Amino acid sequence: MRRVYTSELIPGMITAEDIYHYSSNQLILPKGLVLTGQSITRLNDYSIISIRVEDDTVSIPNASTNDNYVGETYFKQIRSSQEFTKFKKKFQEEISEVKDHFNDVVRKNAPIDVDNLMEKSLALINETHSSVDLLDMIHNMRDFDDATYVHSLNVGLLCHLFAKWLRMSDEEANLAMMCGLLHDIGKLMVPDAILKKPGRLTPDEYEQVKEHPTNGYIVFLHQNIDIHIKNSALMHHERCDGSGYPMQLKSEQIDPFAKMVAIADVYDAMTSVRPYRPALCPFKVISVFEEEGLQRYDPKYILVFLEHIVNTYIGNTVRLSDGRIGKIVYINKEALSLPTVQIGEKFVDLAKERNLTIEEIL
Repeated sequence: MRRVYTSELIPGMITAEDIYHYSSNQLILPKGLVLTGQSITRLNDYSIISIRVEDDTVSIPNASTNDNYVGETYFKQIRSSQEFTKFKKKFQEEISEVKDHFNDVVRKNAPIDVDNLMEKSLALINETHSSVDLLDMIHNMRDFDDATYVHSLNVGLLCHLFAKWLRMSDEEANLAMMCGLLHDIGKLMVPDAILKKPGRLTPDEYEQVKEHPTNGYIVFLHQNIDIHIKNSALMHHERCDGSGYPMQLKSEQIDPFAKMVAIADVYDAMTSVRPYRPALCPFKVISVFEEEGLQRYDPKYILVFLEHIVNTYIGNTVRLSDGRIGKIVYINKEALSLPTVQIGEKFVDLAKERNLTIEEIL
Protein backbone atom coordinates (compact mmCIF):
# COMPACT_ATOMS: atom_id res chain seq x y z
CA MET A 1 0.00 0.00 0.00
CA ARG A 2 1.29 3.48 -0.84
CA ARG A 3 0.05 7.06 -0.95
CA VAL A 4 -0.24 8.66 -4.39
CA TYR A 5 -1.11 12.23 -5.38
CA THR A 6 -4.39 12.41 -7.28
CA SER A 7 -2.59 14.11 -10.17
CA GLU A 8 -0.42 10.97 -10.50
CA LEU A 9 -3.19 8.36 -10.40
CA ILE A 10 -3.73 6.22 -13.48
CA PRO A 11 -6.62 3.96 -14.46
CA GLY A 12 -6.09 0.43 -13.16
CA MET A 13 -4.84 1.39 -9.70
CA ILE A 14 -6.89 0.01 -6.79
CA THR A 15 -8.03 2.05 -3.79
CA ALA A 16 -6.62 0.73 -0.50
CA GLU A 17 -9.15 2.49 1.76
CA ASP A 18 -12.57 4.10 1.76
CA ILE A 19 -12.22 7.71 0.61
CA TYR A 20 -14.40 10.32 2.29
CA HIS A 21 -14.90 14.04 1.71
CA TYR A 22 -12.93 15.88 4.40
CA SER A 23 -15.78 18.12 5.59
CA SER A 24 -19.04 16.27 4.91
CA ASN A 25 -17.76 12.70 5.54
CA GLN A 26 -19.52 11.67 2.32
CA LEU A 27 -18.13 8.45 0.84
CA ILE A 28 -16.55 9.33 -2.50
CA LEU A 29 -14.94 6.01 -3.50
CA PRO A 30 -14.95 2.64 -1.68
CA LYS A 31 -11.96 0.51 -0.78
CA GLY A 32 -10.99 -2.03 -3.44
CA LEU A 33 -12.27 0.03 -6.39
CA VAL A 34 -10.37 -0.24 -9.67
CA LEU A 35 -9.80 3.36 -10.72
CA THR A 36 -11.01 4.61 -14.09
CA GLY A 37 -10.67 8.03 -15.70
CA GLN A 38 -14.16 8.87 -14.41
CA SER A 39 -13.39 7.94 -10.79
CA ILE A 40 -10.12 9.91 -10.88
CA THR A 41 -12.09 12.91 -12.15
CA ARG A 42 -14.48 12.43 -9.21
CA LEU A 43 -11.54 12.72 -6.80
CA ASN A 44 -10.45 15.93 -8.52
CA ASP A 45 -13.98 17.31 -8.33
CA TYR A 46 -13.96 16.78 -4.56
CA SER A 47 -10.47 18.34 -4.21
CA ILE A 48 -8.91 15.14 -2.85
CA ILE A 49 -5.14 15.72 -2.94
CA SER A 50 -3.91 12.15 -2.43
CA ILE A 51 -5.15 8.64 -1.65
CA ARG A 52 -3.74 5.25 -0.65
CA VAL A 53 -3.64 2.60 -3.37
CA GLU A 54 -2.69 -1.07 -3.44
CA ASP A 55 0.72 -2.00 -4.81
CA ASP A 56 -0.87 -4.12 -7.54
CA THR A 57 -2.83 -2.76 -10.50
CA VAL A 58 -5.18 -4.43 -12.94
CA SER A 59 -5.82 -3.90 -16.62
CA ILE A 60 -9.03 -2.15 -17.57
CA PRO A 61 -10.52 -1.69 -21.04
CA ASN A 62 -8.59 0.81 -23.15
CA ALA A 63 -6.20 1.58 -20.31
CA SER A 64 -3.15 -0.28 -21.56
CA THR A 65 -3.60 -1.39 -25.14
CA ASN A 66 -1.06 -1.12 -27.93
CA ASP A 67 -2.81 2.08 -29.00
CA ASN A 68 -1.74 3.64 -25.72
CA TYR A 69 1.98 3.17 -26.21
CA VAL A 70 3.52 6.52 -27.14
CA GLY A 71 7.08 6.11 -25.86
CA GLU A 72 8.65 8.75 -23.66
CA THR A 73 6.27 11.67 -23.29
CA TYR A 74 7.05 15.18 -24.44
CA PHE A 75 7.22 16.59 -20.89
CA LYS A 76 9.55 13.82 -19.75
CA GLN A 77 11.85 14.77 -22.60
CA ILE A 78 11.66 18.41 -21.47
CA ARG A 79 12.56 17.55 -17.87
CA SER A 80 15.56 15.49 -18.94
CA SER A 81 16.94 18.15 -21.27
CA GLN A 82 19.98 20.33 -20.64
CA GLU A 83 17.90 23.42 -21.43
CA PHE A 84 15.46 22.60 -18.63
CA THR A 85 18.30 22.05 -16.16
CA LYS A 86 19.70 25.52 -16.95
CA PHE A 87 16.24 27.14 -16.79
CA LYS A 88 15.43 25.48 -13.47
CA LYS A 89 18.67 26.74 -11.92
CA LYS A 90 17.96 30.32 -12.99
CA PHE A 91 14.33 29.97 -11.90
CA GLN A 92 15.40 28.86 -8.42
CA GLU A 93 17.82 31.77 -8.16
CA GLU A 94 15.12 34.22 -9.25
CA ILE A 95 12.59 32.83 -6.75
CA SER A 96 15.09 33.33 -3.94
CA GLU A 97 15.70 36.93 -4.96
CA VAL A 98 11.99 37.66 -5.44
CA LYS A 99 11.25 36.26 -1.98
CA ASP A 100 13.92 38.37 -0.28
CA HIS A 101 12.99 41.52 -2.18
CA PHE A 102 9.24 41.18 -1.60
CA ASN A 103 9.78 40.67 2.12
CA ASP A 104 12.05 43.72 2.33
CA VAL A 105 9.40 45.83 0.58
CA VAL A 106 6.56 44.65 2.83
CA ARG A 107 8.38 44.29 6.17
CA LYS A 108 10.98 47.07 5.90
CA ASN A 109 9.26 49.49 3.52
CA ALA A 110 12.26 49.18 1.17
CA PRO A 111 12.02 50.72 -2.32
CA ILE A 112 11.11 48.37 -5.18
CA ASP A 113 13.98 47.79 -7.59
CA VAL A 114 11.88 47.29 -10.72
CA ASP A 115 14.88 47.45 -13.05
CA ASN A 116 16.68 44.61 -11.27
CA LEU A 117 13.56 42.44 -11.11
CA MET A 118 12.96 43.07 -14.81
CA GLU A 119 16.53 42.20 -15.75
CA LYS A 120 16.39 38.88 -13.89
CA SER A 121 13.00 37.97 -15.34
CA LEU A 122 14.11 38.79 -18.88
CA ALA A 123 17.15 36.55 -18.33
CA LEU A 124 14.73 33.66 -17.73
CA ILE A 125 12.84 34.46 -20.92
CA ASN A 126 16.12 34.60 -22.85
CA GLU A 127 16.86 31.02 -21.74
CA THR A 128 14.06 29.85 -24.06
CA HIS A 129 13.69 30.06 -27.82
CA SER A 130 9.94 30.63 -28.18
CA SER A 131 6.67 31.07 -26.31
CA VAL A 132 6.12 27.31 -26.55
CA ASP A 133 9.48 26.64 -24.90
CA LEU A 134 8.76 29.10 -22.08
CA LEU A 135 5.32 27.62 -21.39
CA ASP A 136 6.84 24.13 -21.37
CA MET A 137 9.35 25.27 -18.76
CA ILE A 138 6.69 26.94 -16.60
CA HIS A 139 4.47 23.85 -16.78
CA ASN A 140 7.31 21.75 -15.41
CA MET A 141 8.20 24.13 -12.55
CA ARG A 142 5.49 22.93 -10.16
CA ASP A 143 7.52 21.41 -7.31
CA PHE A 144 8.35 24.44 -5.15
CA ASP A 145 6.98 25.10 -1.65
CA ASP A 146 6.99 28.91 -1.92
CA ALA A 147 3.71 29.01 -3.83
CA THR A 148 3.13 32.79 -3.65
CA TYR A 149 6.56 33.62 -5.09
CA VAL A 150 6.49 30.91 -7.75
CA HIS A 151 2.99 31.98 -8.77
CA SER A 152 4.08 35.62 -8.97
CA LEU A 153 7.03 34.81 -11.20
CA ASN A 154 4.93 32.53 -13.40
CA VAL A 155 2.26 35.21 -13.84
CA GLY A 156 4.95 37.75 -14.71
CA LEU A 157 6.40 35.47 -17.39
CA LEU A 158 2.92 34.65 -18.72
CA CYS A 159 2.06 38.35 -18.94
CA HIS A 160 5.18 39.02 -21.00
CA LEU A 161 4.10 36.29 -23.44
CA PHE A 162 0.53 37.60 -23.38
CA ALA A 163 1.71 41.10 -24.32
CA LYS A 164 3.65 39.71 -27.27
CA TRP A 165 0.57 37.79 -28.43
CA LEU A 166 -1.31 41.11 -28.27
CA ARG A 167 1.45 42.66 -30.42
CA MET A 168 2.44 45.14 -27.73
CA SER A 169 5.82 46.87 -27.83
CA ASP A 170 8.84 45.56 -25.92
CA GLU A 171 8.39 48.35 -23.38
CA GLU A 172 4.74 47.43 -22.83
CA ALA A 173 5.60 43.72 -22.59
CA ASN A 174 8.17 44.46 -19.89
CA LEU A 175 5.63 46.57 -18.01
CA ALA A 176 3.05 43.77 -18.28
CA MET A 177 5.65 41.37 -16.87
CA MET A 178 6.22 43.63 -13.87
CA CYS A 179 2.48 44.00 -13.32
CA GLY A 180 2.22 40.21 -13.22
CA LEU A 181 5.29 39.68 -11.05
CA LEU A 182 4.17 42.21 -8.42
CA HIS A 183 0.39 41.66 -8.49
CA ASP A 184 0.17 39.41 -5.40
CA ILE A 185 2.55 41.17 -3.03
CA GLY A 186 -0.40 41.81 -0.69
CA LYS A 187 -0.56 38.04 -0.07
CA LEU A 188 2.50 38.42 2.16
CA MET A 189 0.21 40.13 4.68
CA VAL A 190 -2.13 37.13 4.86
CA PRO A 191 -1.17 34.56 7.56
CA ASP A 192 0.53 31.42 6.21
CA ALA A 193 -1.93 29.32 8.20
CA ILE A 194 -4.68 30.62 5.92
CA LEU A 195 -2.74 30.55 2.63
CA LYS A 196 -1.56 26.97 3.23
CA LYS A 197 -4.73 25.63 4.84
CA PRO A 198 -5.52 22.24 3.26
CA GLY A 199 -9.28 22.44 3.81
CA ARG A 200 -12.02 24.89 2.95
CA LEU A 201 -11.58 28.43 4.30
CA THR A 202 -14.06 29.81 6.79
CA PRO A 203 -15.96 32.97 5.75
CA ASP A 204 -13.70 35.07 8.01
CA GLU A 205 -10.55 33.51 6.54
CA TYR A 206 -11.78 34.11 3.00
CA GLU A 207 -12.43 37.76 3.84
CA GLN A 208 -8.83 38.06 5.03
CA VAL A 209 -7.59 36.63 1.72
CA LYS A 210 -9.80 39.08 -0.19
CA GLU A 211 -7.95 41.97 1.48
CA HIS A 212 -4.72 41.22 -0.38
CA PRO A 213 -5.41 43.43 -3.44
CA THR A 214 -6.05 46.45 -1.22
CA ASN A 215 -3.04 45.64 0.96
CA GLY A 216 -0.84 45.33 -2.10
CA TYR A 217 -2.01 48.70 -3.39
CA ILE A 218 -1.28 50.29 0.00
CA VAL A 219 2.25 48.83 -0.06
CA PHE A 220 2.79 50.41 -3.50
CA LEU A 221 0.98 53.67 -2.81
CA HIS A 222 4.08 55.74 -2.06
CA GLN A 223 6.49 53.73 -4.19
CA ASN A 224 7.94 55.35 -7.30
CA ILE A 225 6.58 52.78 -9.75
CA ASP A 226 4.28 52.82 -12.78
CA ILE A 227 0.59 53.38 -12.02
CA HIS A 228 -0.31 50.24 -14.01
CA ILE A 229 1.67 48.14 -11.50
CA LYS A 230 -0.26 49.70 -8.63
CA ASN A 231 -3.57 49.22 -10.41
CA SER A 232 -2.78 45.59 -11.24
CA ALA A 233 -2.17 44.84 -7.57
CA LEU A 234 -5.50 46.47 -6.71
CA MET A 235 -7.65 45.28 -9.62
CA HIS A 236 -6.47 41.79 -10.62
CA HIS A 237 -9.53 40.21 -8.96
CA GLU A 238 -12.00 42.63 -10.57
CA ARG A 239 -14.15 41.15 -13.34
CA CYS A 240 -15.73 42.87 -16.34
CA ASP A 241 -19.27 41.92 -15.26
CA GLY A 242 -18.79 43.57 -11.86
CA SER A 243 -18.59 40.26 -9.97
CA GLY A 244 -15.02 40.75 -8.72
CA TYR A 245 -13.46 42.44 -5.71
CA PRO A 246 -12.55 44.60 -3.85
CA MET A 247 -14.57 47.34 -5.62
CA GLN A 248 -16.88 45.42 -8.02
CA LEU A 249 -15.56 47.46 -10.95
CA LYS A 250 -17.01 47.04 -14.45
CA SER A 251 -15.00 46.55 -17.64
CA GLU A 252 -14.33 50.17 -18.56
CA GLN A 253 -13.18 50.93 -15.00
CA ILE A 254 -10.50 48.24 -14.88
CA ASP A 255 -6.89 49.01 -15.85
CA PRO A 256 -6.04 47.20 -19.14
CA PHE A 257 -2.88 45.70 -17.64
CA ALA A 258 -4.91 44.44 -14.67
CA LYS A 259 -7.23 42.70 -17.16
CA MET A 260 -4.24 40.84 -18.57
CA VAL A 261 -2.92 39.95 -15.11
CA ALA A 262 -6.36 38.65 -14.08
CA ILE A 263 -6.37 36.09 -16.90
CA ALA A 264 -2.76 34.95 -16.39
CA ASP A 265 -3.36 34.82 -12.62
CA VAL A 266 -6.36 32.50 -12.87
CA TYR A 267 -4.74 30.28 -15.50
CA ASP A 268 -1.58 29.73 -13.48
CA ALA A 269 -3.43 29.30 -10.17
CA MET A 270 -5.81 26.68 -11.56
CA THR A 271 -3.07 24.69 -13.31
CA SER A 272 -0.91 24.64 -10.15
CA VAL A 273 -1.16 22.44 -7.06
CA ARG A 274 -2.81 24.14 -4.11
CA PRO A 275 -3.07 22.90 -0.49
CA TYR A 276 -6.81 22.29 -0.95
CA ARG A 277 -6.72 20.63 -4.42
CA PRO A 278 -4.43 19.11 -7.05
CA ALA A 279 -3.47 20.93 -10.23
CA LEU A 280 -6.20 21.03 -12.86
CA CYS A 281 -5.53 19.92 -16.41
CA PRO A 282 -5.01 23.01 -18.64
CA PHE A 283 -7.84 21.85 -20.92
CA LYS A 284 -10.27 21.85 -18.00
CA VAL A 285 -9.16 25.39 -17.19
CA ILE A 286 -9.60 26.41 -20.84
CA SER A 287 -13.09 24.89 -20.72
CA VAL A 288 -13.96 27.04 -17.69
CA PHE A 289 -12.70 30.14 -19.50
CA GLU A 290 -14.81 29.23 -22.55
CA GLU A 291 -17.93 28.88 -20.41
CA GLU A 292 -17.65 32.14 -18.47
CA GLY A 293 -14.75 34.04 -20.01
CA LEU A 294 -16.59 36.43 -22.32
CA GLN A 295 -18.69 37.73 -19.45
CA ARG A 296 -16.01 38.00 -16.78
CA TYR A 297 -12.98 38.94 -18.90
CA ASP A 298 -12.44 41.40 -21.72
CA PRO A 299 -13.06 39.47 -25.00
CA LYS A 300 -10.19 41.17 -26.82
CA TYR A 301 -7.81 39.74 -24.21
CA ILE A 302 -9.29 36.38 -23.26
CA LEU A 303 -9.78 35.17 -26.84
CA VAL A 304 -6.17 35.92 -27.78
CA PHE A 305 -4.86 34.29 -24.61
CA LEU A 306 -6.84 31.08 -25.01
CA GLU A 307 -6.08 30.61 -28.70
CA HIS A 308 -2.34 30.99 -28.16
CA ILE A 309 -2.25 28.89 -25.00
CA VAL A 310 -4.09 25.97 -26.55
CA ASN A 311 -1.92 25.98 -29.68
CA THR A 312 1.16 25.38 -27.54
CA TYR A 313 -0.23 21.95 -26.58
CA ILE A 314 -0.32 20.56 -30.13
CA GLY A 315 1.85 17.45 -30.17
CA ASN A 316 1.57 16.86 -26.43
CA THR A 317 0.74 13.43 -25.02
CA VAL A 318 -2.53 13.35 -23.03
CA ARG A 319 -4.64 10.89 -21.06
CA LEU A 320 -8.37 10.84 -21.84
CA SER A 321 -11.13 10.29 -19.29
CA ASP A 322 -11.56 6.68 -20.46
CA GLY A 323 -7.90 5.93 -19.73
CA ARG A 324 -6.62 5.93 -23.31
CA ILE A 325 -3.43 7.82 -24.12
CA GLY A 326 -2.85 9.76 -27.31
CA LYS A 327 -1.38 12.86 -28.88
CA ILE A 328 -3.06 16.21 -29.65
CA VAL A 329 -2.94 16.73 -33.41
CA TYR A 330 -5.57 19.39 -34.16
CA ILE A 331 -7.18 22.34 -32.32
CA ASN A 332 -10.85 23.06 -32.89
CA LYS A 333 -11.19 26.86 -33.00
CA GLU A 334 -14.90 26.63 -32.19
CA ALA A 335 -14.19 24.57 -29.05
CA LEU A 336 -10.62 25.16 -27.91
CA SER A 337 -10.86 22.76 -24.97
CA LEU A 338 -11.93 19.89 -27.26
CA PRO A 339 -9.09 19.11 -29.70
CA THR A 340 -8.59 16.04 -31.88
CA VAL A 341 -6.42 13.35 -30.31
CA GLN A 342 -4.59 10.63 -32.24
CA ILE A 343 -4.59 7.22 -30.51
CA GLY A 344 -2.62 4.72 -32.54
CA GLU A 345 -4.18 4.81 -36.02
CA LYS A 346 -7.43 6.37 -34.76
CA PHE A 347 -8.41 10.03 -34.49
CA VAL A 348 -10.77 11.04 -31.69
CA ASP A 349 -12.53 14.40 -32.19
CA LEU A 350 -13.46 15.49 -28.68
CA ALA A 351 -15.79 18.16 -30.09
CA LYS A 352 -17.95 15.25 -31.32
CA GLU A 353 -17.17 12.74 -28.56
CA ARG A 354 -18.63 14.89 -25.78
CA ASN A 355 -18.53 12.02 -23.27
CA LEU A 356 -14.71 12.20 -23.36
CA THR A 357 -12.39 14.85 -21.92
CA ILE A 358 -8.66 15.36 -21.53
CA GLU A 359 -7.74 14.43 -17.97
CA GLU A 360 -4.02 15.06 -17.96
CA ILE A 361 -1.12 16.26 -20.08
CA LEU A 362 1.70 13.71 -19.69
